[in-house]
Amino acid sequence: METPYPNLIDPSKTRIGWIGIGIMGSAMVSHILAAGYSVTVYARDLRKSKDLQTKGARTANSPKELAEVSDVVFTIVGNANDVRSLLLGDDGVLSGLKPGGVTVDMTSSKPGLAREIHEEARRRDCWAVDAPVSGGDAGAREAKLTIFAGGDSEIVEWLSPVMKNMGIVRYMGGAGSGQSCKIGNQICVGSNMVGLAEGIVFAEKAGLDPVKWLDAVKDGAAGSTVMRLFGEMMVERDYKATGNAEYMVKDLGMAAEAATAMPGAALNKQLFSGMVANGNGKLGFQGVVSVIRRLNGLS
Repeated sequence: METPYPNLIDPSKTRIGWIGIGIMGSAMVSHILAAGYSVTVYARDLRKSKDLQTKGARTANSPKELAEVSDVVFTIVGNANDVRSLLLGDDGVLSGLKPGGVTVDMTSSKPGLAREIHEEARRRDCWAVDAPVSGGDAGAREAKLTIFAGGDSEIVEWLSPVMKNMGIVRYMGGAGSGQSCKIGNQICVGSNMVGLAEGIVFAEKAGLDPVKWLDAVKDGAAGSTVMRLFGEMMVERDYKATGNAEYMVKDLGMAAEAATAMPGAALNKQLFSGMVANGNGKLGFQGVVSVIRRLNGLS
């Protein structure tokens, strides 16, 4: 397959569109603007774009309008329903994107939907890449995200000059492969979070100092990136969001929808759902320790 893009992306020529300017999206757009790209953003509430406008971003009044003035459109929004509406809706991105244009969905969404978007994009002589990310708010701020890319390899390679401003790209295979990779990532993260929470609560109930316990086990087989990043936050009951618990529920739900036997993921989904039921869905993943504490009669 020949790519329609024989030349690399050029910040002075390639027009970027962006939908989704929450904490992560805004940071990602800021890096792209700093690299010299022309960026147009769309948000339901354009007041949220004021900071980006001061950095040079333009605004559009609809996804279709944004696509009409863009060569590549990135989306990073809440869930698969949002993705479907924004990309495939009557006033969506694909209704306005010119032939040869590219959509890049960085939302954690469904592999099947990614394949559907790719098929519709090709029908319109456009391209679609699914590229969910791992690294949370800190990774977005520091441009150290891991980007799991699925779609046509030539297009992912063509996109690399702009995506490298956000992190490291890992090409995973055809359409939907990026989303499948992210779901697998979240299965591991959820299990690590729950295991760490249970270890901390067990240590506390056994009369150990949980900080000393973390220090004692961190360099052995129990140690992990999750422990390094979130162990002390759990002990200190600092549940500041780097990734919302409600999104973990969504991601583990997609694992269940894959009709694969994942008993651990199913149980972990129930525990994170407990956070949501307790009104803590907007708190960070590490807040799952609060559910384990409640189950053990601890405040």
